[in-house]
Amino acid sequence: MKSMTGYGKATVKRDSRELTIEMKSVNHRFLDVSLKIPRAFIEYEDVIRSGLAKGLSRGHVDVFLNYTLVGDTDKTVAVDLSLAKGYVESARALQAAFPELHFDFNINALMRSNEVLTLKQTEEDGEVIREMLAEAVAAAVNALNTMREVEGNALRADILGKIDNLEKMLSKVKEYAPLVAEQYREKLRTRVAEALGSVQLDEAKIVNEVCFFADKSCIDEEITRLTSHIARAREILSTDEPVGRKLDFLVQEFNRETNTICSKSSYLDLTNVALEMKNEIEKIREQIQNLE
Repeated sequence: MKSMTGYGKATVKRDSRELTIEMKSVNHRFLDVSLKIPRAFIEYEDVIRSGLAKGLSRGHVDVFLNYTLVGDTDKTVAVDLSLAKGYVESARALQAAFPELHFDFNINALMRSNEVLTLKQTEEDGEVIREMLAEAVAAAVNALNTMREVEGNALRADILGKIDNLEKMLSKVKEYAPLVAEQYREKLRTRVAEALGSVQLDEAKIVNEVCFFADKSCIDEEITRLTSHIARAREILSTDEPVGRKLDFLVQEFNRETNTICSKSSYLDLTNVALEMKNEIEKIREQIQNLE
């Protein structure tokens, strides 16, 4: 299990080339990649993106690339002789036009003239660059995932602890559930007795009213579903697959069932436990947002 937060770095060297990939990731609903790479590497963007997709499924990932030539350079100097000849002829024409001026145009001045000398980068071997990129991205993703796994395992332990708390609260809900109808029966008898005074109570009507209320406030289905959801959450957390989306959906179901229990409850102790459950579910939801 992995979180979506981490950092990875890798360097690959080939002959006089050195390529470094750095990446950092944070939470995101999908895999969202932002590349900070030199313009010359735009044509290799597909190599980077495909490498990331192989090792990551979710998260916003910033990717930084640095490429340098070490040792012998692959750059060459080109001379534009035609342009140089033009500069020389122009200099002589100026000397003839202004003989009173000191003429100091020499080879150094000619070399400094605009575009007479140009620095050219020998064309890179595209296949080599692609191989280096693929290797660097794979290694950086591996380093990133190592960090994400450490945090992911810590999150797993924390979420499992909160699920244990949720299960204990659900046990209290099971304990209080049968008392709801009984409490309603006693309150109803008291109110009817106060209203009718010495008139004899109609037990059949009271029983019917209590049965109707008990049916309306029954939370057996909600308890059963929550029990099933808790078991499913533990099952999901036991895997090493990306689980964020699955758990996010399951937490929505936790909330749905707990909200129903709150709406059906007229028993204060039961309501309080259900509200505590909602608070614990929110804590679980916040942690799940960090999982891949």
